[in-house]
Amino acid sequence: MRVLAAMSGGVDSAVAAARAVEAGHDVVGVHLALSRMPGTLRTGSRGCCTIEDSLDARRAAELLGIPFYVWDFSERFRADVVDDFIAEYSAGRTPNPCMRCNERIKFAAVLEKALALGFDAVATGHYAHIVTDSAGNRELHRASDEAKDQSYVLGVLTSEQLAHSMFPLGTTPSKAVVRAEAAERGLTVAQKPDSHDICFIPDGDTRGWLADRIEPATGAIVDRDGTPVGTHDGATSFTVGQRRGLNLGVPAPDGRPRFVLEVRPRTNEVVVGPREALAIRELAGRRFTWAGLDPVASGITARDADEVDALQPFDCHVQVRAHADPVPAVARVVTVPAEVEEPDSPAGRELVVEVREPLHGVAPGQTAVIYVGTRVLGQCTIDRTVAADLVAAQ
Repeated sequence: MRVLAAMSGGVDSAVAAARAVEAGHDVVGVHLALSRMPGTLRTGSRGCCTIEDSLDARRAAELLGIPFYVWDFSERFRADVVDDFIAEYSAGRTPNPCMRCNERIKFAAVLEKALALGFDAVATGHYAHIVTDSAGNRELHRASDEAKDQSYVLGVLTSEQLAHSMFPLGTTPSKAVVRAEAAERGLTVAQKPDSHDICFIPDGDTRGWLADRIEPATGAIVDRDGTPVGTHDGATSFTVGQRRGLNLGVPAPDGRPRFVLEVRPRTNEVVVGPREALAIRELAGRRFTWAGLDPVASGITARDADEVDALQPFDCHVQVRAHADPVPAVARVVTVPAEVEEPDSPAGRELVVEVREPLHGVAPGQTAVIYVGTRVLGQCTIDRTVAADLVAAQ
């Protein structure tokens, strides 16, 4: 099988490529150039896809004896990930750029080009596991090493993409095993630190980076009932759950600290309230996909007899951050009318997830990934949330 190994320059992708070679596949290594800033350098474990990373990937490919290329996806990355990141924050949402990169770059643009060039699959160093059932359908599952499991950021993959994906590290018991294997193979990246933070904001200062790209405008900070309690210099610099940096001129009646509950870009308002108001009982999103067979085809649930395209409730777990614990929930798909306040928003379907244990600090724009057991069933971009105390008051 012809396999394109996506080599980021880290130890995981290098070992994944090595295992693909060892398995007898015809492997070609590719490093993705996602930035056109020639001076981009790696600082410790911050960022990825830098000059150093490209050189590390090339050295690993040379050691493995496989062809190596650098593919320039900088324009696509800027449009589909960076510009999307800015647009989401401008709309008062909290995006996950790693999800968008996997969805639109690594498993869309790259896979599309790989298939066009005659490759059968793309292999990456993600810690996730693909299981094929008796009928040949592929399912995405958690990795054996739960501490390194990366199935969450792969929740955006579709059935077609799973059919052409390989994750050679999925059944590896720990990262220590991968590093030891890399050392045994003579790979110089064996002890290279893992990358973290947003790759196009290598210094980690998201607020400062956004301030240079979104024109700030002063506005009101209001309580949940709409009462002004302070002012701000730009709503995009606030995130749900934030406590520090609030310019509040009116103390809370109970004297307790207040937290950001919501960002309203239309009115340029930041809504604050007590800590307990951060507890979320329900979340929902219209932009949802299934990883592999949908819940009906999988026998997990059935279609709703009363609503066209709706699905009956089913038990699951939901995870809203890459390293968060999944919580038990009940999910369903409902039909929703067109938004009266947003004429461009058509009628459609919405994935609604009611959690059995309140989640905290969940914001629109984040990704909710649905699991049934270890299987990744699907995901949605969160459009709205419902606070637990409001549900209790109904």
